[in-house]
Amino acid sequence: MKDTLPDLRLLLAVLAPLAGAGLVMATGRRPNLRESCSLLAALTLFGITASLVPDVLAGKTLRYTLFELLPGLSFALRADPLSMMFALAASFLWILTVFYAAGYMRSLEEHGQTRFNTCFALAIFGAIGCAFSDNLLTLYLFYEIVSVTTYPLVAHHQDAEGYEGARKYITYLTTTAKGLILPAMVLIYVLSGTLDFATSVHPGILPSGVHNGVIAALYVCCILGFAKNGIMPLHHWLPGAMVAPTPVSALLHAVAVVKVGVFSTVRVMLHVFGVDLMARLNLGIPTAYFVSITILGASIIALSKDNLKTRLAYSTVSQLSYIILGVALLTPTGIEGGLVHIANHAFSKITLFFCAGAIYVASHKKNISEMKGLGRAMPWTFGAFAIAALSMIGAPPVAGFVTKLYLLIGALDAGAVGILVVLVASTLLNAAYFVPVVYHGFFGQPSEQDAHHPPHEAPLAMLIPLCLTAALSVALGLYPDFFLQFAQAVVK
Repeated sequence: MKDTLPDLRLLLAVLAPLAGAGLVMATGRRPNLRESCSLLAALTLFGITASLVPDVLAGKTLRYTLFELLPGLSFALRADPLSMMFALAASFLWILTVFYAAGYMRSLEEHGQTRFNTCFALAIFGAIGCAFSDNLLTLYLFYEIVSVTTYPLVAHHQDAEGYEGARKYITYLTTTAKGLILPAMVLIYVLSGTLDFATSVHPGILPSGVHNGVIAALYVCCILGFAKNGIMPLHHWLPGAMVAPTPVSALLHAVAVVKVGVFSTVRVMLHVFGVDLMARLNLGIPTAYFVSITILGASIIALSKDNLKTRLAYSTVSQLSYIILGVALLTPTGIEGGLVHIANHAFSKITLFFCAGAIYVASHKKNISEMKGLGRAMPWTFGAFAIAALSMIGAPPVAGFVTKLYLLIGALDAGAVGILVVLVASTLLNAAYFVPVVYHGFFGQPSEQDAHHPPHEAPLAMLIPLCLTAALSVALGLYPDFFLQFAQAVVK
């Protein structure tokens, strides 16, 4: 990076969703004003985040330090190319989710809408804090904020199933963070005297002379400790969280929670350990093969699930590991492919969950086997689903094709023939569990009830966001340079 500049906009970006949460609580008795406050906070956050783009692309690292506890130990924020990829996707998609959530919650007359919107804003507060964290301490604190603030969202229905899903969710995430990340963070500080992320992906922050076994143990703690990344066997919280309302599932699986986990993982891989150290200790390719188990295993499980949201949940478990796999290849093209999937997956996966919610609102159907013929009654919804499914499969011209292409080239550059096999096999599995949903929808024989009383499309507040995210998935496939330029800047 050319310059390091203090910038108050980082603090304002983090505070925008926090202020939005406060306004939502203050206006809870007036639903229209409450949703307007959420929208205002989302627009403000995206505007501030977008204003950082020119400086970051010009090679500047923007920082804002709130306070310093000890030398090398501070609570500080930073905007660099990696943080911008996550922050831009999350802040923009929050805008669309505000509209979608309002339509969903009102259509089903859900209770606790003020609590829902408040916790939603607080979760984005934690996610943006993670995106802009300048060091491992700040990242850890915001990571825990995301865990705590999304617990009420998972338990929203306040029934036995909701509380069980929320209990599993919070137990997995807080136990792994405190049991693995916290002690690793303490030892990293003792060894290196700092928790600040390196400005380049190559050197890392660990000094020479540290025993290789210690480094490997710290690395394993960090990979498994950020359990929001969905790596097996610490993935069970994620399907269990599907008891939440669909806007929450969209938030969990596309924007905030899982992306916080995978972002934190790759941030530590690249800016704590660094490419050079990982290559010297041969940590990269073994990591790629390790997460390949998740990619293939979760896809096979998805094939067996009839519940649409559960199938999408296991798809998320699988797709997240593409990001880690790409970075673990330690080749420039592989890293770029993994990082750009942060955005590509976000836009496509949120579309799929938006569609699942729209189908439920319109027909009250959750299982794929019950959706035969619904595509003819809901062509916009199922058309958007088909587009997003093509992205998850990796077919052109949708965003996921760019990811698969870069990962394939990265695997070739690394000489990892086994990873090539994994990518091809996973693509076939992706097609196997997505194509039947689209086929049933458009070509299946509807039930007698649906034939006589076909459902209509969901309200426009839900339909427009899902069509926009589907269109943007295509746009990111046809014009991938916007997010790719950030990914390429990371590996320089």
